[in-house]
Amino acid sequence: MIQTRNFVTILILNLVTCGIYGLYYMYTVTQDMNTMVGNDGHHIDPSIAVLLNVVTCGFYGWYWYYEQGNRMKALCDRNNIPCEENGTTYLIWMLIGGLVCGVASWIGMYLFIKNLNNLSAAYNRSMGAYQAPVEEGNVNL
Repeated sequence: MIQTRNFVTILILNLVTCGIYGLYYMYTVTQDMNTMVGNDGHHIDPSIAVLLNVVTCGFYGWYWYYEQGNRMKALCDRNNIPCEENGTTYLIWMLIGGLVCGVASWIGMYLFIKNLNNLSAAYNRSMGAYQAPVEEGNVNL
């Protein structure tokens, strides 16, 4: 079962741990995307994604949002799941966030998590797992 994520919880944990939780988040989301999408030709090992993010001082993270966003959009479109944003949308928010002290990056991350949760819920339903509806105050990681 793919877990839903709560934006506020991720934001707080990322701030409290000075970004270390963000690496764990990247690892688990990459793992979950690989599980949901399957063999789409864009599979990446989660450990490699985290390592590339560290080695490039976070620049790979921007590409990662772009790549995972496009994978998410393609999967949503194939399965008639609502998702308006694609990888370019997330990349633009991340780039704008880099210019205004990270504030816009959180908007991109919120949109990414919202769409990931919609995709996760549909995936879990298709696999026969029950999942409670996602609420704003839900603290699932």
